[in-house]
Amino acid sequence: MSYNRTDRARALCQSSGLAEIRVWSRLRGGQVDGHKFRRQHREGPYYADFACDRLRLVIEIDGGVHTREDVMLKDIHRQQALEALGWAVLRFTNDQALAEPERLVAAVR
Repeated sequence: MSYNRTDRARALCQSSGLAEIRVWSRLRGGQVDGHKFRRQHREGPYYADFACDRLRLVIEIDGGVHTREDVMLKDIHRQQALEALGWAVLRFTNDQALAEPERLVAAVR
């Protein structure tokens, strides 16, 4: 069975953690000033946790694994690649997303 882009994005959505689920509840359906976000948006070889085409904005929610040095280095390269494609990238930790959801919404605005 082939594993296409849609299958990959769907699998990523289904394996979302609590922080991503809560962030999605704030972003979905144009709740932030009418801006439409998508989950697990593919851009090049990458899948952004959340993306808004109109704003060219990617939001990444980073779990504990993102504190590892090797993962942080991959995140830096990934972010640089997305920025080279014209996207702005906002990063929040799981803890920030859960404790301060309005901070994330304010950053989008």
